[in-house]
Amino acid sequence: MSEEFDSKDYWRSIILYGLNTATYKIALAKCLYNFTKEEKTIVSMHDLSVEFFKEFKIRLENGMPQLYIPGRQTKMENIVQRFNLGLVSEEEAISFVENNAFVDVVPRFHTVNNASIPTKFYEYNKNGLILTDSVFEIFSGVDKENLFNEMISRWGLLEAAFQLKNGDTKLINDIRNIYLSKGYERQNITGTIPVLNGYQKGICFYCGESMEGHDIHVDHVIPRQVIYHDDIWNLVLAHAFCNEQKSDALPSIKYINKLIERNEHFIASNHPIKNKLILTMGKTIKERKNYVYKVYNDVKVVIPYTWEGIRGYNPDTDEFYKSFIRSLKKW
Repeated sequence: MSEEFDSKDYWRSIILYGLNTATYKIALAKCLYNFTKEEKTIVSMHDLSVEFFKEFKIRLENGMPQLYIPGRQTKMENIVQRFNLGLVSEEEAISFVENNAFVDVVPRFHTVNNASIPTKFYEYNKNGLILTDSVFEIFSGVDKENLFNEMISRWGLLEAAFQLKNGDTKLINDIRNIYLSKGYERQNITGTIPVLNGYQKGICFYCGESMEGHDIHVDHVIPRQVIYHDDIWNLVLAHAFCNEQKSDALPSIKYINKLIERNEHFIASNHPIKNKLILTMGKTIKERKNYVYKVYNDVKVVIPYTWEGIRGYNPDTDEFYKSFIRSLKKW
C-alpha cells in the first residue's frame, strides 16, 4: 500500500477487502468501535468475549447465516443458539466464546490479501487487547459516521451473500434448533471401538479396505455438527484418511443404507445395545429405517450436498457388507 494512505484507509481495507468466509472480522471491528465510544484502551479477553457475544446475539435475531460454507455454522452461531434454547447460561456461553472464538480473528484482523497492514488498531497478548491511538483517531474524526455505516453495511452484505449460498436459512435454523434441543455435549466415543469393530472386523466403513496398521477413527455418519449426539446407531469405524476426506459432509445414500443394515445386524444378533437401538429408532425394521431416513433428509436441508465417498468404492462389492447382509437374511 502507498505511504500516503492514512489510518482510515487501512481500516477500510480491512472492512472491504479482508478475508470474509465468516463475519467474525466485522464483528470484531464493531466491538472495537464500541470500546472507543466507552474510551476503553485496555480490553481483557473476558470483556472482549462479553462484547462479541452481545453483538452476535443481537445480529442473529435476523436469522441470517454468518458463514459462507453451506451446512456449516460458526461457533458463535452455535453458542448463541444454545443460549437461546436455554441449554447454557450466559456465563457458560461467554466462557465458551473466550476459549473458542478468537483463535483466528484476533491475530489475523490486520491481514489483507495475506499481508499485514502497517497500521495496527490494537496490540494483543494472552490477556487481551490494547487499543492504539489509530482506532480512536478514526472513530473521533469527521468520517466516523461513514466508517460505522460502511462497517454495518458490509456485515449485511456478507449475510445476504451467505444466504444466497445457503438457501432457506429460516428452515435450516429451525431444523438445527430441533436437533440441538435434543442433543448433548460431545462425549468420549473411543470406548465404542470394540463394539463397532465386532461388526466391522477391521474393515473401514467408507472404503471397504482393512484398517490393520492404520489409525482408526470413530466417525458420525450423519454429521454431529447438525444432530448433536453420539448415539451408537450413527457411529462407525473408518481409516483416519477416509474420515478426513468425508470431514463434516453428509455421505451419499449408499452409506446411509449400509448404516441401516449395520444397525439391523446389531439388533438381529441380540447385542446388549439392541434395546437402546429399538428404544431410539423404533420396534420394527420399517420404523427404524424411516427414523434414519428422516434424520438424513432433515440434515440434507441443512447440508444440501453429499459426499459420494472414496473413489471406486461400492458397498455392493464390499465382501464384508455382503456377508452381513447374507447373515441378516438368515434371521
